[in-house]
Amino acid sequence: MRRRRALTLLALALLCGWLAASDVRGTERRARASLGPMATIVVAGQDLPAGKPIGAGQLALRTVPARFLPPDAIASAADAVGLRAAVALPRGTYVTASMLGSGGDSAEPSLAPGERAVAITAAGSTAALGPPGGRVDVLVTTGARGSGRGRTYLAIQDVQLLASRAGADGDHVIATLRVSVRQAVYLTAAQNFAQEVRILPRPRGDRGGVGRLSVGGGQL
Repeated sequence: MRRRRALTLLALALLCGWLAASDVRGTERRARASLGPMATIVVAGQDLPAGKPIGAGQLALRTVPARFLPPDAIASAADAVGLRAAVALPRGTYVTASMLGSGGDSAEPSLAPGERAVAITAAGSTAALGPPGGRVDVLVTTGARGSGRGRTYLAIQDVQLLASRAGADGDHVIATLRVSVRQAVYLTAAQNFAQEVRILPRPRGDRGGVGRLSVGGGQL
């Protein structure tokens, strides 16, 4: 009798434990569902002084609910390395594109071996490009205007915007990009010989490639 009672009590204890654990798991699932999808953001791994280039060791990554992220949040530390904090950022602060500044044309971004900072004049405005630190694509249009034999193609994808300022005519922007040596040579040639160069800002977190894209005048 005692043994049966002990077994019954043990079974009841195990059942209560399972029910409690199941309730906890259900609460966790409901909490995660209410928070929505998670996303990665760059934070200051240590206090970042204003006006000084940011090193990779000064940054950290944190996973938080995507709905809590600021619209100009940065998901990759590489997008902030070499730029300068426009204001002092305490440790743990979200690092966003609007908090980063290039320091103007006199800035000296920290470039990795094989990288170059190249300035190009492109159609558009600084407002359309967004703040320094964002990622952009570059379109190049060749051929004589109105000839019908021109071609527009996606020349370079997913490079970092280091700085930008308005051109003298108001219809163009002078943008400094972080690129490879090969890309720097290509952009310089495009600047000299192409009909038009245009820069397209990428949405935050979009780092994917889209392959080779080209449209000729005869296709329109």
